[in-house]
Amino acid sequence: MTKDRRHLMRDSQEDQRTAGQVPQTPQTMSPSYRLAFTDEEFLLRDELRPVRWQLELMKPELLMNEAGVNSTVVLFGGARIPEPAQKHTARTQTLADLSAFYEEARAFARRVTEWSLSEGGTENVIVTGGGPGVMEAGNRGAEEAGGRSVGLNIVLPHEQAPNAYVTPELAFNFHYFAIRKMHFLMRAKAVCVFPGGFGTLDELFETLTLIQTGRMKRVPFLLFGRDFWEKIVNWEALAEAGTIADEDLQLFKFVETADEAFEAMRSWTHAGERREHIPGRRE
Repeated sequence: MTKDRRHLMRDSQEDQRTAGQVPQTPQTMSPSYRLAFTDEEFLLRDELRPVRWQLELMKPELLMNEAGVNSTVVLFGGARIPEPAQKHTARTQTLADLSAFYEEARAFARRVTEWSLSEGGTENVIVTGGGPGVMEAGNRGAEEAGGRSVGLNIVLPHEQAPNAYVTPELAFNFHYFAIRKMHFLMRAKAVCVFPGGFGTLDELFETLTLIQTGRMKRVPFLLFGRDFWEKIVNWEALAEAGTIADEDLQLFKFVETADEAFEAMRSWTHAGERREHIPGRRE
């Protein structure tokens, strides 16, 4: 928290300390007497949901600004994909085979981070969901390169903690999925999607929709593993049906390796441009 105060009034931290030193009386011990911003029970009321949304938006934004994270490279992918050394623990043979993409994510993140560090380390910082699988691989590759990476965790019913490779001061935790997804994309200079399940599909299609509709500027959008993605989604059928335009198939590219992805990211056409109209949609 910044110490540079621009006003002469007592600040909230001073009053918080003072309020904690008052004599204990029936009045001061009443929940109504607590300072509103230190009253957890009050902040968790249903009526305070808009305030909590704002807090979840502001906290990571302020801390990433202070840490000098200007832009990011996003890695989406399955939490269940093991590293190759542990592929024998995979629930299915397909998951075991997909462990190859753990290494590609790790290598890609390492190469991107080396590039980032060569230019000051504030641009193209790796960001993942902070969990296991492909997310762990991304944070791990960044650490191996000697750089930082962001982890955007979400509270889930089962026990979960950030993977050990997330930079501690850039490890965040969210209650609201929507705000978390905003933070994935607010600084994104590239989006890389590895094989995954419902969560990965949600992130994939929401991001593509934002780009397709011009709500987000075009960025390198890379799908690792053509065989996997063409089994999961019949992209050509969508275009043939007219539910998307042929041009929409150019918004993303299939890649197989970290090297291929890195070169595609560096040479992407139309990066930073925003669509002014949606092809195939009636005006």
